[in-house]
Amino acid sequence: MRRMKKSAARGMIVREITHPMHTLIEALGWYGAAAIVAAYALSSFGWLHPADAAYQMLNITGAFGIIIVSLKKRAYQPALLNAAWLTIAVIAVLKSA
Repeated sequence: MRRMKKSAARGMIVREITHPMHTLIEALGWYGAAAIVAAYALSSFGWLHPADAAYQMLNITGAFGIIIVSLKKRAYQPALLNAAWLTIAVIAVLKSA
């Protein structure tokens, strides 16, 4: 993916090539945020129960996506928070099985 970027030093436009892995990691992060918010909203409005597998899978996959993008960006606080979130969701799935 090519992106145009204006160089601050010379006021010139420079082409920047984004690596496909970077795009994938960013997409995983956005998916993660959307999945966790969706799980919370669906639970809050009574459409999903926290014991439902779909609720827990949204939390597990969402936390995983945020962990990946957080580690890539060296943002360790959200990575740790979501590692705990993921662990809680996995334990909940195992207890309900």
